[in-house]
Parts: sequence; structure tokens; C-alpha cells
Amino acid sequence: MGENAIVEEIKKRYSNFVRLVTATTRKQRLNEKDRVDYYFFSKEEFLGEVEKGNIPEYQNSRDEDVYYGTYLPELEGKLKEGLNVIVTPDITGTKYFKKNHNATTIFVLPDSMENLRKRHLKRNPSVAPEELEKRLEYAQYEIDNERRFYDYEVINEQDKLGETVDKIIEILKKENYKIEKRK
Repeated sequence: MGENAIVEEIKKRYSNFVRLVTATTRKQRLNEKDRVDYYFFSKEEFLGEVEKGNIPEYQNSRDEDVYYGTYLPELEGKLKEGLNVIVTPDITGTKYFKKNHNATTIFVLPDSMENLRKRHLKRNPSVAPEELEKRLEYAQYEIDNERRFYDYEVINEQDKLGETVDKIIEILKKENYKIEKRK
């Protein structure tokens, strides 16, 4: 609920934060790059990586035959570099990262569903009304049923991205994350 903007702002401010590039079987979009936006795999390749243990947690998307998951070689490489890895997983991934990597988890809430609707429309003005409603319903489901599994909650207020990032950084400082400002 604004996670991508938050991630980008953190990366812009702090040199030792990176986003985890995850694996997927969905088709690569026009401006996307393999190994930058996602690791793009065929379904067979993806399931082969699961068998090898390279994708330890994954899920099938809501209404499609598309898989998304954590690509372990990517994660381990960034952790070995001493970087703080930002992940924006669903609840399956959240539980995995808490259990296996002692991650601090933060649930980002919209300040209102109406503002969340506006953000979706601003990001993708041509989104089909049915798709928009599905996304909003799923966001409400996550708020109602999944936020209790997270360590912290932060409200992402409309037009206050900087304040949202400040709150998240304060949480990470409290949790003893190493934070290096960009010069």
C-alpha cells in the first residue's frame, strides 16, 4: 500500500538498502529487465528451482497460473555483501522471512481505502474497474486478516512519503539495523 514508493525512497536515502529481486513465471513486460525487476522463469524452470531449493517459499497468484517466490541465490548474495534487503512479500513470504531470517516485518497501511483507490488509479489510469475492485478487496482482506502477523504497522499517509519513510527508519534503528546515509 505504497510499498514500491517507500522502497525507492529508502534506497535513495540510504546506501546499504536494496530491494530483493524475486522470481516469477509471469510474462516480462515491455520496460522490465530480467534479474533487475524479476528473475523471469518458465513454469517448468520455476518449479525446477523450487526442487533444487533455490526458491524456498512461493505462492501462486490469486486468479492466474503465475508463481512468485523468493530466489535464494539473490537473497544470499545481498546478505553476504552486508546489505539490508527490503522485501515486499505476501503473508507466506512474511512468515518465511520472520522464521528463517529473523526479519523485522512492517505492515504498511493506507490512510484510507479511498486514497488507496486514488493511488492505484494514478499509477495505472487504464486499470479495468473489475481489476481495481479486486485489488482493493484483497488489500482490505490483508488489513483485516494478515496485519496481526507483522511486528509493526505504519500508516502511509497521502502525500507524506517522507514521514512514512522516517517512521520506518526509526523502527529499523530500534531493531539495530545498520543504516548508512547516502553522501
